[in-house]
Amino acid sequence: MNEDKALRLAKKRADDEKAVLATIAAMPDADRILAEKLNEIVTTNAPELAPKLWYGMPGYVKNDKVVCFFQAAAKFKTRYATFGFQHDAQLDEGPMWPVAFAVKEITAAEEKRIAALVKQAVG
Repeated sequence: MNEDKALRLAKKRADDEKAVLATIAAMPDADRILAEKLNEIVTTNAPELAPKLWYGMPGYVKNDKVVCFFQAAAKFKTRYATFGFQHDAQLDEGPMWPVAFAVKEITAAEEKRIAALVKQAVG
């Protein structure tokens, strides 16, 4: 990859990350607190995932494919936020496995579970 292309990709990633952080900052408090924590968990445990807005919500991509995402409760007028995984996440376990989770709070136990799922998802 030439230096010019690498610089463009780095700028795009930085712009995408700024957009995700701005979207999170604009969320109502309950969603914002969850989204900030999930962003921290994902970016710490899977630095190869790049933050990017996906349908107006934080998504995390690898090779331009969404691996996991956050959906704010307020945006979709639901009683809970959602943290989910797309089909490119490597979570396959038998003939059926969960790909989305309702999230109302992130305690130390949930943080550990989410971190493990994110690490598994990226392989």
